[in-house]
Amino acid sequence: MRVAIEAASLSLSSGGLARYTSELSLALGRCFPEDEFFLVSDQPFRMPSPAPSNLKCGGGPRNAMERRWWLWGLSREMARLGADLVHGPDFAVPYLLRRPSVLTLHDLSPWMDERWHHAARRVRRRTPVLLELGLATMVITPGEKVRREAIERFGLRPERVVAVPEAAAHWFRPVETVPTAPVPTAPVPTAPAPAAPAPPYFLFVGTQEPRKNLGMLLEAWREMRRHHAVDLVLAGRRRADAPEIHPEPGLRLAGEVADAELPALYSGALAFVYPSLYEGFGLPVLEAMQCGAPVIASRAVEEAAGDAAVYADTPRELADAMAELASRPELASAASQRSLARAREFSWERTARLTRQVYEEARARFGA
Repeated sequence: MRVAIEAASLSLSSGGLARYTSELSLALGRCFPEDEFFLVSDQPFRMPSPAPSNLKCGGGPRNAMERRWWLWGLSREMARLGADLVHGPDFAVPYLLRRPSVLTLHDLSPWMDERWHHAARRVRRRTPVLLELGLATMVITPGEKVRREAIERFGLRPERVVAVPEAAAHWFRPVETVPTAPVPTAPVPTAPAPAAPAPPYFLFVGTQEPRKNLGMLLEAWREMRRHHAVDLVLAGRRRADAPEIHPEPGLRLAGEVADAELPALYSGALAFVYPSLYEGFGLPVLEAMQCGAPVIASRAVEEAAGDAAVYADTPRELADAMAELASRPELASAASQRSLARAREFSWERTARLTRQVYEEARARFGA
């Protein structure tokens, strides 16, 4: 089989869409060496690494007409490659129904609250039309929750929507870090000795955007910090519509962190905290778990985290959960083991094999 995978999301420096496209394409190449996979886009992008020999960089628009990528360009590039199928991992497929197509619908957040996606007008308009016209032969969702939501909202035929869970990349693993000092109670010393280890910290990793509910996280952390000297580290790029967060004592604004640095950042955290208002899956939660970090999260990620996380959906619940971990370090070891066990239930190889089955189903159903 020859598959064209639309790779515009790989032009992003970070985020779930880029991670999904990168890890899925690499796993498909590894698991199915007899197939060929071509990453194609009308935008410059970086190839995932290390790419197997059957994961290749395809082409882009060759003339002005093909710059209308979803109407003409992508279909023409598929014809040049002899592709049997196209996969749109970012809410879209070609507008012309010439070959089987698979669309990944990561979540329904663009249609739930416009404040969550200030720049998603195209997705809000285009994706429902593609789905309602049947231009996507098959639809992939990351879990059963989004699958049910999509069937209900867009009137999709259930047999054409398949839940395929995601996973953390294999290089997310526990990293031995310098032990932190025991967590003191407030007041916090203003001038620690130079040789003292870094303060313990709670960690958030993700794009800073309204949906991630960072205001509640900051409120809960400030309440917890009145009694426990634990920092808060916020890592991830800030989207233009995200509320501005000002520096304050104990708050570390790490910005966008290189992939190579993330495992140590996860591993060293007292807990990973993810209070998102809504998620299709919650990939950062699995990344944290695969590094052995205890997780405190909203129930929006329950499908990914299972019974391994502590759930908190209000500022009080979140502050109490953070305070309990800060005051009872013996809880961390058991929580870490739960995280590792949960993460082992997922892998990109499994994701790739389930996705390949969807490709076969799309070919069988095309035109039916």
